[in-house]
Amino acid sequence: MSKINKVVLAYSGGLDTSAIIPWLKENYDCEVVAFVADVGQGEDELEGIEEKALASGASQCFIADLKDEMVSDYIYPSLKTGAVYEGKYLLGTSMARPIIAKAQVECALEVGADALCHGCTGKGNDQVRFESAFAALAPQLKVIAPWREWDLRSREALLDYLAERNIATTASLEKIYSRDANAWHISTEGGVLEDTWNTPNEHCWVWTVDPEQAPDESETVNVTVEKGEVVAVNGEAMTPYQALIYLNEKGARHGVGRIDIVENRLVGMKSRGCYETPGGTIMMEALRAVEQLVLDKDSYEFREELGLKASHLIYDGRWFTPLCQSILSAADSLAQSVSGEVVVKLYKGQATVTQKRSLNSLYSEEFATFGEDEVYDQSHAGGFIRLYSLSSRIRAMNTQKQK
Repeated sequence: MSKINKVVLAYSGGLDTSAIIPWLKENYDCEVVAFVADVGQGEDELEGIEEKALASGASQCFIADLKDEMVSDYIYPSLKTGAVYEGKYLLGTSMARPIIAKAQVECALEVGADALCHGCTGKGNDQVRFESAFAALAPQLKVIAPWREWDLRSREALLDYLAERNIATTASLEKIYSRDANAWHISTEGGVLEDTWNTPNEHCWVWTVDPEQAPDESETVNVTVEKGEVVAVNGEAMTPYQALIYLNEKGARHGVGRIDIVENRLVGMKSRGCYETPGGTIMMEALRAVEQLVLDKDSYEFREELGLKASHLIYDGRWFTPLCQSILSAADSLAQSVSGEVVVKLYKGQATVTQKRSLNSLYSEEFATFGEDEVYDQSHAGGFIRLYSLSSRIRAMNTQKQK
């Protein structure tokens, strides 16, 4: 095995990565550089993180602000495809991983590291997402995955490991849930959710108001969409990140964006999670509403196919592949006409589109009216139906001849 001199660790400040720093130094006799990705997980998660990394034995700690880039270059392109994994999951964790991995690789190349390290377990999807990105961007760098190597198998073991080395940690045995947060969503797994017959309790939700406790008065937001991207809310121009943060606050207040899902992990097992995506749910509803106006039937069907394929590519960690980039390009092409204005009503956990308009709309009241019109000759439909069903007619006639 080749000697590792310097490794860049994707560092979160949690129990796992705090233990990984000394473990790497002891088992690989290498310098460890901590890399922290700020993807909007919150100030509480980042407070004192550099000091914590250095106290654990890291030689340096780099903190990269990726929030704006993540929303504009990863989330918005994904939204254009309409990607929703298994019909419900808005890919909150999945969409953050490519940019984190990319920035980690850039950090490693900048400091002259010869290895990358992550704290993902051998049971989850994230190990695949990170390592697939590493392979696509820097195949020359060795990858170290401690959870697949060490013999530390429990939270108690990790705490004992740090205590033996006099490394302070704020972690404790009381942690029940596993959570992942970024500007797009918060996921909660473990605890009572491990039994699918258990109803999620109040501790399973940390961002959104319980819909039953949400305001009794509805609230509307006016969303402006240009070429498949939210560019303004309530008439105020906003960057992608600003728009998301604003809609997060509005949606969370009304309990919008909660799902409780059992999903198929890439590694083969099923897992259950409670996901909260308030602003993203509003954005998704707004974009799909404009699409309904401007995309013809075949284009809309094709966009749905793109969304289904994109959802699996993103979930499976295949962002940096030609196929994924081709799908994103196709969705972007379709989105060039997806511009308009949408009013979304927020009420008791629901985000409902109540008004929509677009200069590119293919909807014509003159043609669609149930009242009298002068533009549509209904007698023409007979000939269309006869041609449309011609193959069925011929097949039936052949069947009758053979009897």
